[in-house]
Amino acid sequence: MLRICSLLVLVLAAPLLAIPAAAQTVTGPARVIDGDTYDVAGHRIRLFGVDAPEAKQTCTSDQGAWPCGRWATTEVTRRIGGKSITCTGVETDRYGRLVARCVLGGQDIGAMLTRAGIVYAFRKYALDYVDAEKEALFAARGLWRGGSTPPWDYRASQQPAAQTVPAADCAIKGNISGSGRIYHMPGDRSYAKTRINTAKGERWFCSEADARKAGWRAARD
Repeated sequence: MLRICSLLVLVLAAPLLAIPAAAQTVTGPARVIDGDTYDVAGHRIRLFGVDAPEAKQTCTSDQGAWPCGRWATTEVTRRIGGKSITCTGVETDRYGRLVARCVLGGQDIGAMLTRAGIVYAFRKYALDYVDAEKEALFAARGLWRGGSTPPWDYRASQQPAAQTVPAADCAIKGNISGSGRIYHMPGDRSYAKTRINTAKGERWFCSEADARKAGWRAARD
């Protein structure tokens, strides 16, 4: 009898168990933040497998420089802004965003945007959209109308000179600001421009566990 009761408790409790963030599926109107980041049903979504030009990024064409970052955001908004999309999580990134594959009317949004030349296939993390990118390249669509700089190269070019790290294996920056005690990992968007001032109590950490134990939290920007 006790065994039966235990089984019943497990069955009844199953729907209450937390679903891992990366396994979530969310549906709702898309609010476009930029070319690869959207708000959907209260969740910040980072579109899987692609990378869009940065907001202030410019690209070149036969006619000269043009604001490809602003253009990409406008084009994505025109295609999916305010429309109901469904996003299925792949993982959660260090900023707390749900990295997800998203569809609109059954159409893969990552493939749609890459094929239109609005975003780049983010080969560092996935090869899913390489063929779609080749199609855009050969047809000279969007970003491929002329010379273009991938957003990861653009971001690298905008970073200030790196601050000397005291030890190669202790490169995590523990910054103190109005937002609190925040640590930045190498490769984070704000890492290079963050300067550590030990006189203010800021520190270098050798691991995320050490940083969290000392009272710092991961950067979300």
